[in-house]
Amino acid sequence: MTQAESDIIIRCQGGDKDAFRWVVNTYQQMVFSLALKMLCDEDEAKDIVQETFIRVWLSMRDYDTQRTFTTWLYTIASRLCLDRLKRKTHIVVLSGDERVLRRIAGDTDHQRTLENSEWVSIVRLMAAQLSPKQKLVFTLSHLEELSSEEVEHITGMDARQVKSNLYEAKQKIRKRLKELGYG
Repeated sequence: MTQAESDIIIRCQGGDKDAFRWVVNTYQQMVFSLALKMLCDEDEAKDIVQETFIRVWLSMRDYDTQRTFTTWLYTIASRLCLDRLKRKTHIVVLSGDERVLRRIAGDTDHQRTLENSEWVSIVRLMAAQLSPKQKLVFTLSHLEELSSEEVEHITGMDARQVKSNLYEAKQKIRKRLKELGYG
């Protein structure tokens, strides 16, 4: 975190709403990305973004400036996503999800940016068999590209638990890909 970002966080802790607006504008896409990948629903992801920043504002004074701000933010957002996933019965794979995956997998343009709906289809298809914890660890590690240490801090899991959940998630995803003919 730069000194300017540190100063903004300190201003937020003092109740500065303009500084907080900067925080929201800077980090809302990061939170949305995580929530969309975890929940596979754009509207729910938007709700999580709002809930996350409400919690951040309400607990900003408790934020320990010795911790990385993004790790603290991911922690809040991921816990909200996990709570939402626990309330859901299961992820419903839609009939078009497999077709989207096949089209994306066959796309030769590697610079192509996926639309939200395409991400949702792919993640929903791959994550249908994952537990909420496996999905969280996989999303943070492979989709958000966070370090193992950050994943441990965000999830509250120790290294063994993170590795175990990640291993199980990868095994289930590999199995699903093989079932779809991507061996």
